[in-house]
Amino acid sequence: MVEHKLRTATSRALYNEAREVLVDGVASALHKSPDEEYPIYIERGEGSKLFDVDGNEYIDYLAAYGPMILGYNPPAVNRAVIDQINKGTQFAAPYKQLNEVSKLLQNAIPCADMVSYQMSGTEANMLAFRLARSYTGKRKIVKFEGHYHGWSDEELVSFSSDSLKQMGPRNRPWKTVGSRGQLEDSMKNIIVIPWNDLRIVEDVVKRNGHDIAAVITEPVMCNCEPVMPQKGYLEGLRAITRKEGILLIFDEIITGFRLALGGAQEYFGVVPDLSTFGKALAAGYPLAVVAGKREIMESGVHPVGTFNANPICIEACKATLGELSKPDFYKKLERITEQIVDGVRKLGESNGITLYCDHIGSIWQIEFGISSPLIDYRDSFRVDRAMYQRFRQELLARGVRVHPTRGRQYVTSAHTAKDIDRTLEVINDAFVELRQ
Repeated sequence: MVEHKLRTATSRALYNEAREVLVDGVASALHKSPDEEYPIYIERGEGSKLFDVDGNEYIDYLAAYGPMILGYNPPAVNRAVIDQINKGTQFAAPYKQLNEVSKLLQNAIPCADMVSYQMSGTEANMLAFRLARSYTGKRKIVKFEGHYHGWSDEELVSFSSDSLKQMGPRNRPWKTVGSRGQLEDSMKNIIVIPWNDLRIVEDVVKRNGHDIAAVITEPVMCNCEPVMPQKGYLEGLRAITRKEGILLIFDEIITGFRLALGGAQEYFGVVPDLSTFGKALAAGYPLAVVAGKREIMESGVHPVGTFNANPICIEACKATLGELSKPDFYKKLERITEQIVDGVRKLGESNGITLYCDHIGSIWQIEFGISSPLIDYRDSFRVDRAMYQRFRQELLARGVRVHPTRGRQYVTSAHTAKDIDRTLEVINDAFVELRQ
């Protein structure tokens, strides 16, 4: 039995103070779960661990929502960043290291004839949309229910729903905005359909193909629970779009550098026309990339942004790529991810708890109330989210931090066999509590 102590008085006080100056008391809606009264305030991170302002220590599987593939405070990245800070933090001018990093990305990413830099995934996908329209001369973008591509008006469409009823018929879903203040007119050139169904894709292309610039997809639907592509699905998307003169965009903001150095497109062997990368790209520094075929990238769209390709972020990226390129990096990451997944499955079975646990690369998942994989976003309504919240709270109280709202977790290269052993001990204790 793992000791069950959690002191949070300082976190509570800091949150109450923050509510006077920050909207909802946080800088991002992701920083506080709707199920918690106040968030935990973190003081520092080291390797696989986080330490909060009240002195609690956590083994962390959130990885800052994915970027921290090397763990917290990675020495190689720190050294590169400190060295660049001493040279200058911002130039608004070309510099030698940018060429070097761009060539590294070109060599690593299968679709990358050329690259373009932004600061966030939202901006990268906005650029990808614009490139697709510039190159094809068409207007419409096909996206899938439950896939998240950013928070801009045109991107945040049919990302989440309160009920199946709200989503409308499966073959022709209703489009929904994701935020108050979002212009409904922004959705007029977005076509929304369910994922993992090639028949519906073919039907939409048949009806709208003359005006579809691109189909955008997460190659693994990570912004759900996650959901894996059905066998042949990505290949089918590639074949349909190529035949109809439609661009295929992979949103690899999450999967990029998590499944392989070349992302999901390397892992699955399906090469899109454009792809976007972020999160793990620079191990915690704000950097995003659009990569694609030369003729598309040179189709007349010229991105502007004061902080595009910021030298500090580029140096962090270079150091990160150096670590990811080391021999057996991904084999080691996969091996430790398999250890936790195998352990969770065995504990679920021995405790009589219905759950589904699996992984792809260093992304692992745990859902309650189901014992088989999900097919699309609508399928996620079968998941017992109340059970997951109880599970999350039991883990947090025992020093293990997981995703605050859904069962998507990450392993980093800093996690050790000792971390996994302790995590599984905590999970067993949590399962005992859930069983009661």
